[in-house]
Amino acid sequence: MAEDPMTLSLDLLRRLPPAKINENLETLIKLCPSLTDELVASVDQPSWIKYDKQAQNREYLCCDYNRDGDSFRSPWSNEYDPPLQDGTQPPQKIRDLEIRANEAFNTYRQLYYDGGLSSVYLWELEGSSGFAGVVLFKKTLDDQERTPGSWDSLHVFEVFEGTRSSKYQLTSTIMLSLGRKETNSNLQLAGSLTRQYNADLPVKDPSSHIVNMGKMIEDSEAKMRNQLQEVYFGKTKDIVATLRSVDSLDKIRLAQDFQKELMGKLRN
Repeated sequence: MAEDPMTLSLDLLRRLPPAKINENLETLIKLCPSLTDELVASVDQPSWIKYDKQAQNREYLCCDYNRDGDSFRSPWSNEYDPPLQDGTQPPQKIRDLEIRANEAFNTYRQLYYDGGLSSVYLWELEGSSGFAGVVLFKKTLDDQERTPGSWDSLHVFEVFEGTRSSKYQLTSTIMLSLGRKETNSNLQLAGSLTRQYNADLPVKDPSSHIVNMGKMIEDSEAKMRNQLQEVYFGKTKDIVATLRSVDSLDKIRLAQDFQKELMGKLRN
């Protein structure tokens, strides 16, 4: 029995180098045009930068969530580039909240990233008294020629509003790429991590949503950063230590023998 092409495509992307996710996804779309919408919706990609000409060429981040066809909506002017006559835009109530969220998370970006870019996009939830949105962060290293590196955070949330509290469902994805280019050799590490969080938090007014989302994103990024540090640097350190020890083998064996002797005495 033949397997589903979508399942095979996702399995293939998981096995290919994460640093080339955009190129690999584009190739798959060319091979299977009928899977375009499903692949774009299912595969997380690093955000990319565009410039809003109506807001003095201010930069903003693009992803599948601010896309309509081949155009992308700016969080600053609320217009699409290239222009769309019937592009999807949030209602005024959500748009006002989106403007304040962009201001708030821009401050968050300055405090935690010391540079980079951030963008927030909100939209209505169909058939529910709530809304959904995405918060994007991106930072790249300045010396990309010798030390290429980038951090992309994508936080997608759904908010189900109640009388005195709201239910928040957050899916956070961090894509990290690190490298070092030398004359005779190159080193590159890349990968992604996704986690989900749920919370019921009190809401006094619309601004409370920004505070609640900010706390959840702050907590999720802190936890995931620590996990990435263990996965990337801890595992790499273990592998390097296995291949080439800093101390002599005699010294290591002596320490291991002493440890075994000490454990044996403690057991007795």
